[in-house]
Amino acid sequence: MRKIHSTSSTGSVVNDHTQGRYLDDPAYEELWSALEELRVPLYLHPGSLPCDDWHVMRGRPEMYGASWRWQAETGGHAMRLIYAGVFDRHPAATLILGHLGEFLPFQRSRIDSRYRSLRGDEPLQRMPSQYFGSIILITTSGVLAPEAVQAAVLTIGADAVMFAVDYPYEDTADAVASIEKADLPSQVKEKVAHLNARRVLRI
Repeated sequence: MRKIHSTSSTGSVVNDHTQGRYLDDPAYEELWSALEELRVPLYLHPGSLPCDDWHVMRGRPEMYGASWRWQAETGGHAMRLIYAGVFDRHPAATLILGHLGEFLPFQRSRIDSRYRSLRGDEPLQRMPSQYFGSIILITTSGVLAPEAVQAAVLTIGADAVMFAVDYPYEDTADAVASIEKADLPSQVKEKVAHLNARRVLRI
């Protein structure tokens, strides 16, 4: 791969799968190496085109898109990356998940519990939950409940949560209020509101 050097704020966005292939595919090893070399994050965003036809949603159009499906699919993609050992091979990579982590931060204890009994052929170097807050960071996009923002900070750490709006789906003023009304110290709110993004994105 050609060497590329980055001196400015930058990053990458992938809308979930790419023609049915997920980012744990061996073809993407060079991508992860480049992200480490450049010290830029990859934002894993829901995609508009589903990879699979889930029977659970047939006849229930309410579950498509941002209501439920996008979070479940993108969260599942992130779990594939963890279990495939992508972050063990690329420990300097940074993955960003929107929508308060696509359900995952609030399942950390259960994910670890089930991993203890269902380990695969190549054990991870740490428990699955420990990739959250270090390699995997989250944004608040689309989740406007102050209690949920507070819980996310308490769950994966004040340095791992970044403010986002999810325009045009959500109102900017409501997104700001979700930070302002959260029961968090002012210095933590400052981190979530802008300091974490400045550090991660180097802006």
